[in-house]
Amino acid sequence: MKKLILTCIATLMLVGIRAQVALSPRVEFETQCLGVEEDGTQTLRVWGFGKNRKDAVEQAMKTAVYDILFKGINSGMNGCSIRPMLTEVNARERHADYFNKFFADGDRFRKYVTFRDEKKKRKSREHTESRLGTRWSIVVTVKCPQLRQRLVKDKIIQTTPE
Repeated sequence: MKKLILTCIATLMLVGIRAQVALSPRVEFETQCLGVEEDGTQTLRVWGFGKNRKDAVEQAMKTAVYDILFKGINSGMNGCSIRPMLTEVNARERHADYFNKFFADGDRFRKYVTFRDEKKKRKSREHTESRLGTRWSIVVTVKCPQLRQRLVKDKIIQTTPE
């Protein structure tokens, strides 16, 4: 009888923890590769969290570019860049002034990521709400070749002489 009670308590605790994790804005949702165009442009499914849909979509677009630059894409279809564009150790910190301006709301990063809103009027399965805000999943296209050219021009990425 004692084992049964302990098992029930442990099960209820695990269910409670999972429910909290599912609603937490701190839980990471991994960016997924959906495809790569011939020119190197990558199509990604990415998640964003914000106080409303607009903020969540903005955050998702930033996350897509951030993942391409600093993390690489490890989930989804084959073909996306597994390695990050910036392989320099602590690149984000070393070029903090540049990237703070680059990722400022509505600033430079938007030139390299596009999002076409196809779900304006209907509810999305990729949408969750909590009292803390809303989380949206969107599909974006990141123009990786143009982004790389910009970083080379701004001397963030060093080109190797051949």
